[in-house]
Parts: sequence; structure tokens; C-alpha cells
Amino acid sequence: MSKLRVGIVDYLNSRPLAWDFLSGALADRYDALYEPPARVADLLRSGDIDIGLIPSIEYQRIPDLLAIPGNCVASDSAVRSVLLVSKAPFGEIRTLALDENSRTSATLVRIVLKELYASEPDTGPARPDLGAMLAENDAALIIGDPALRIPMEQGRVLDLATAWKELTGLPFVFAFWAIRSSAVRPGLESDFAASAARGRANLGVLAHEAGRELGLPEAYLLEYLERNLSFELGAPELAGLEEFFARAARLAGTGEPTPLTFAAAGPRGVEEASGTTRSTG
Repeated sequence: MSKLRVGIVDYLNSRPLAWDFLSGALADRYDALYEPPARVADLLRSGDIDIGLIPSIEYQRIPDLLAIPGNCVASDSAVRSVLLVSKAPFGEIRTLALDENSRTSATLVRIVLKELYASEPDTGPARPDLGAMLAENDAALIIGDPALRIPMEQGRVLDLATAWKELTGLPFVFAFWAIRSSAVRPGLESDFAASAARGRANLGVLAHEAGRELGLPEAYLLEYLERNLSFELGAPELAGLEEFFARAARLAGTGEPTPLTFAAAGPRGVEEASGTTRSTG
């Protein structure tokens, strides 16, 4: 049986889930690629990978996907790595540069601005260079490792997970594992769960390595991994995900969102999370 191709987001926030891929422990069963989140989604859509740590919104856009249960990248308070930086008051933003690597946060920021600040700015993608983004726009969305370098006291900075919590009272799920239904195999859930468990047990190691790569204090990065992020896709996270899908559908005017369905062991290879189950055969 050929190896499954796995797309892993090349940010620190994803490394706890990818421990066994990073260490090579799963190299006999999976080929791993490390890409920005938007690129992971595009590769999954095109069929160039079988599994991806996808931006959550892409589940609504890519057909024939199933979620792998258990783990995600989420936050129940300030996430610290998904930031709106603005020269203008948030309710007066007219133009907004969106980090070109973002898909989920690009939708989240539009929801937050519309529902909390009655603002619907013109948006466009841009390279994650804060100075260049703000030179031509009122505000900028920065995500992932580049956002960790932005001082929270720099002008007007809004942490979007904090804003989502204020808006809904729920955690926000930024990414989770998804697989093309034709690629489901036995053992997937245990492989990904074991990788996440070992990664979460080695956050100190990940913070140390990232500190050298990013030039940021190890203690700061460890606090980010331990306090700003959560990695369990439990009932509160599923509720937050369902709420996000519903609000994103209303924002886009696309009608009812696609319900989340899990890949699981069994003759049909699926397990319903909410709404109508989609079968793998």
C-alpha cells in the first residue's frame, strides 16, 4: 500500500500535532510536506496530498473531505498569533490587507469587524510584511509565526480569538486534520492521536527549537504553546467550529454550511459529528 501524503502547516502552532512526522516516526506510512496553511488547502483540493492540517474554513470549500477526530489548533482566549493591526479605529477601517497565507482568519476578521464594529472594509491579499501592508491600507491581518513578533502595545492591535470569544463565548478552531474520503485507512486516528500526545508532552523541546529559528525568547514561545493554544477537538471546540461555519455561511450568503463528518473505523468509514453524515462508500 502506498504512503499517504500529508500536508503540515509550517508554523510553530502546528508542531505539537506533527511531532511524529517531524521526528520521522511515521515515515514508513506517510510522506510529509511542510507548507503555509493556504498552500496546504490548495494541495488537498488538487489531490496532490491525501491529508492536510487545513484552515477550518476550507472544509466548507473542498468537497469530499472527512475530519480526523481528536486534535486541532484552537484557542479559548487570546491566541497571540492571529492579529488585526490598524491605523484607524476598528469601526473606521476602509481597506484591509489580508495575510496571503490565511484562509480561516481572513473570514474570521470579516465576521468580527462586521458583527462587533459594523465595519465591512475592502480586502485584498498581501505578503505578511506589516510595514508594507499598512503603507497602503488602513489595517492588516497577520497570522502565524510573523504575528508573534508584533508587540501587542503597537498601536491598535486586536487578537481575533479574543474577539471571537467576546462575540460567541466559544473557543475558536483555526485548523484541524482533514482527509480525502477515498484515502481513509485503518489506524489513521491512532497515528495522529499518538503524534499529538507526544508533541504536547514535548512543548519545551518545541519552544527551545523555535526560539533558535525565530529569534524569540524560549519562555515566550513556551507560554504561547501552553497558554494561548489548545489542541484537543472536544465538545466546546466542536461547538465553536459549528458556530463559525454558520456565521461564515451567513457572511458569504451561501445558505446552510456543510456539516462536519469524521473519518472513523467501521464499514462506512465515517462518524457523524453534526448534521447529515456523508458516506465514504
